[in-house]
Amino acid sequence: MGTETTARPTAGRMRGHVAHFVTDLTSGRAGHRLPLDYSVNSLRIVDAVIEGMRRQGAEPAGRVAEVLFGLGGYLGEVMVRQAGAVWVDFDAGQCERFGQPVGVRMPDGRVWNPLGRVANRFAYGSRESVRTFYLMLHGRHRPGEAGSEAA
Repeated sequence: MGTETTARPTAGRMRGHVAHFVTDLTSGRAGHRLPLDYSVNSLRIVDAVIEGMRRQGAEPAGRVAEVLFGLGGYLGEVMVRQAGAVWVDFDAGQCERFGQPVGVRMPDGRVWNPLGRVANRFAYGSRESVRTFYLMLHGRHRPGEAGSEAA
């Protein structure tokens, strides 16, 4: 999974960062061939990957932190593609509150923290499911509305 970087991408670079991360996971280059297609159902795979890391006793540092960042970016990109969100850079107060540099803004103006959601899924287990998080989102386009894609 070749997304090893020390600097975190800005909102303007998240789509490219996520695309590279997903290519690594789906192409087999990193020893994995995960079917990540940016669908809502693919978030089940994200939950399963995180649960597998938890069961192996992984610590959320180093390489694991990079994978969690990539999976959080993937969740955010699903929100962009399926719910009409846009990537945003958090201001200083939001960075302090969310502990992340970027997030997404939904069509209704609400700001969400998909990177933090993935970190919570890793820390607290299945009660923090990323798929359930998406399904419970307020402010997303529904399938068939202008600006949305079918889920």
